[in-house]
Amino acid sequence: MRQSDSDGSVLLTSPDVGSLLTAAVEHAGGKLMSWMLDHIDANPAQSTTATYSALIDWPYGRREELLGVSARASGPVDSDSAAVIFADGEREVAVWIYPNDPDLPGLARAAYAESMAEICNANHVFTVPVEPVNLDLEMIGYRPRRRAVVRVAYGTEVIYVKVLRARLFDDVITRHLVLANAGVPVAPILATTDDHLLVLKELPGRSLAKAVFDPTDPCTAESLINLLDAMPARVTQLPRRQPWADSISHYARMVAQAVPSLEPKLEWLVEQIDGGLYSIPQGNEPTHGDFHEGQIHVLNGEICGLLDTDTLGPGRRADDLACLVAHLSTIQRMNAAQEARVHQLIRRWVPVFDSRVDPTELRLRAAAVIVSLATGPFRSQEPEWERETARMIGSAEALVRQVI
Repeated sequence: MRQSDSDGSVLLTSPDVGSLLTAAVEHAGGKLMSWMLDHIDANPAQSTTATYSALIDWPYGRREELLGVSARASGPVDSDSAAVIFADGEREVAVWIYPNDPDLPGLARAAYAESMAEICNANHVFTVPVEPVNLDLEMIGYRPRRRAVVRVAYGTEVIYVKVLRARLFDDVITRHLVLANAGVPVAPILATTDDHLLVLKELPGRSLAKAVFDPTDPCTAESLINLLDAMPARVTQLPRRQPWADSISHYARMVAQAVPSLEPKLEWLVEQIDGGLYSIPQGNEPTHGDFHEGQIHVLNGEICGLLDTDTLGPGRRADDLACLVAHLSTIQRMNAAQEARVHQLIRRWVPVFDSRVDPTELRLRAAAVIVSLATGPFRSQEPEWERETARMIGSAEALVRQVI
């Protein structure tokens, strides 16, 4: 194994992976006709997971498939045994065909209408029994070997199915119930399954991610702070999750590996952020941990729902508000009118956030979150991902320069 590619990132992003994919498909009884890199998760010096859009000839016909491959510097782990292990020189990699993700055993059931209908009927999820043909399934998020979310519609009734890793399942439910029992507007749990599916009712209203483009304000900055402050003290008794800023060096390495030309700017950002936050204590306020516009639902100018409570725990209010600022500052693929509208909201909301938390801390933490988000364009193989990554790092730099 080449030391320079201990994590497999070079192999899995190069044409050389084609022979590995070919062997895996032939092992499964098919013939690989074409393939293209779809998604990449790189953890420098540790592991790399990639998915590939593939066209495969099977004995029963030609199909488009999603192939997954994981390589680890330390070799395969226990859950890799749920995939097929192939050797490439001295390296062993795990290969699977979606939806048979080795860390998400429930995905194989959540991805198909037949099995989803069985789950819904067994748990009385909809008001009446359903047939597979009546269900409309949409995979709205898939992070290989980490999580997935499926939207399931039966007419006007909609549910969401979170596909989780086994070791996280009970903790996710516990966190969700902590907020539900305190009256925080989270989605009601409709069912849980032994293969780690969490079935949730659709929240009312619409996502703030869409509402930020409305001509009228979707909610107030004060209401966003009040939502966070409404979380119960019990949240502070949950295990602490490191804030994004604590991992700034890790994410900077990931971005630099993808775009080496950004390394000097990233080193400067790490130095400024680490130095500026060094003396600030951890904090013990209830925090959401991943608070952004995609997690919030609004209706008639009011907040009516909060999603993804998996990251709840003690922290600093500035962590959550910085996360929101970072996400709003890096929304992609906006037209000119949308960009102007979002910037208007940022200019109106940030002074209110500054009155609740330290303005310097807010900006440094927001910049750190942006660096973590800057791994996204490469990971998702978006068009012009290098330019988009550089733009995001520029946004982080602008925030830091406001306070140094």
